[in-house]
Amino acid sequence: MVGAGVLGLPFAMSQLGWGPGVVVIVMSFVITLYTLWQMVEMHEMVPGKRFDRYHELGQHAFGDKLGLWIIVPQQLVVDVSTDIVYMVTGGQSLKKFHDLVCNGRCKDIRLTYFIMIFGAVHFLLSQMPNFNSISGVSAAAAVMSICYSMVAFFASAVKGHPAGAAAVDYGLRATSTAGQVFGALNALGAVSFAFAGHNVALEIQATIPSTPEQPSKKPMWRGVVVAYAMVALCYFSVAFGGYYAFGNSANPNVLITLDKPRWLIAAANLMVVIHVIGSYQVYAMPVFDMMETVLVKKLKFTPGLPLRITARSAYVALTMFIGMTFPFFDGLLGFFGGFAFAPTTYFLPCIIWLMLRKPARYSATWCINWICIVIGVLLMLLSPIGGLRQIILDAKTFKFYS
Repeated sequence: MVGAGVLGLPFAMSQLGWGPGVVVIVMSFVITLYTLWQMVEMHEMVPGKRFDRYHELGQHAFGDKLGLWIIVPQQLVVDVSTDIVYMVTGGQSLKKFHDLVCNGRCKDIRLTYFIMIFGAVHFLLSQMPNFNSISGVSAAAAVMSICYSMVAFFASAVKGHPAGAAAVDYGLRATSTAGQVFGALNALGAVSFAFAGHNVALEIQATIPSTPEQPSKKPMWRGVVVAYAMVALCYFSVAFGGYYAFGNSANPNVLITLDKPRWLIAAANLMVVIHVIGSYQVYAMPVFDMMETVLVKKLKFTPGLPLRITARSAYVALTMFIGMTFPFFDGLLGFFGGFAFAPTTYFLPCIIWLMLRKPARYSATWCINWICIVIGVLLMLLSPIGGLRQIILDAKTFKFYS
């Protein structure tokens, strides 16, 4: 649940301000916890049947063909966009680690090369056959995400706001009205990107044994509660602590903003690298599965190691190339957060719930679901505009492959 999007929350706060920023992050926390509860409940809503994939639940609600076309493209966009952002994050954190350790004594190396170094790891890890084979990497990633979140919080709170320093400005980052509006839209997308566990929730629940006496939803919900407790600890502390320390000067990645204590910030950036290595593979595995299924069943390729190496290496190379071309962490979060994450996280579970559970019209449940749907649709339509504008602004002053 705790992804690298947490590092962009102080920057999102700088585009929203204290009041709206707190409201948006808390509301996103509540809405996504509610929609995740819906998915856990719907996993075994038909007696004797388990919906082990998001698209299976969608097919049950919308029909076999329409459900597939509604859900699968959304999942693909989420997986691919997350891997692109993680390529950028991994490269930036490697560069920050290098710069802090060298402390000006080493030759400056382009960000492009660090993204390539990060991508090289995945040419090897992507050959692992399935989720179970990367469980160790995934476990390390989970621990690292909590560790670097706490480092970001404590370093921001202690070192980022020293006594005697100039007053921190908590005004909105942009000065023009247009800049403030587009900045707020970009921030909404960045917050959406941070809450992204729904895409693989049913796949995770599918691994839990289930009986009529002990359905899988009970242990799964306990897991969700623990995960969201960690989310609250990491997200609220980093978002509010980072914004308190830096105000509207917060960097799109809060760990890039911090420099002291040097050894601790260097270690935290290395933790980010370890985390996004594992997270990249978690989001890449469903894409590999879909790619190889299409290649074997539709295009009649022979299954085996040569196909796996070729297809998976091509995917890693594609995400690496896009990350090298557009290494704009802030704009990518805003664009993909709204365009990709809002549907699968904010409103598709509510639509499916209304179709399958059919709550009474104008009842509390009916109203809550429609409120979530409206918020999610607005996020999907509006926040990519802010993200795209941010990418364009970043590209104006950026020398490609520099």
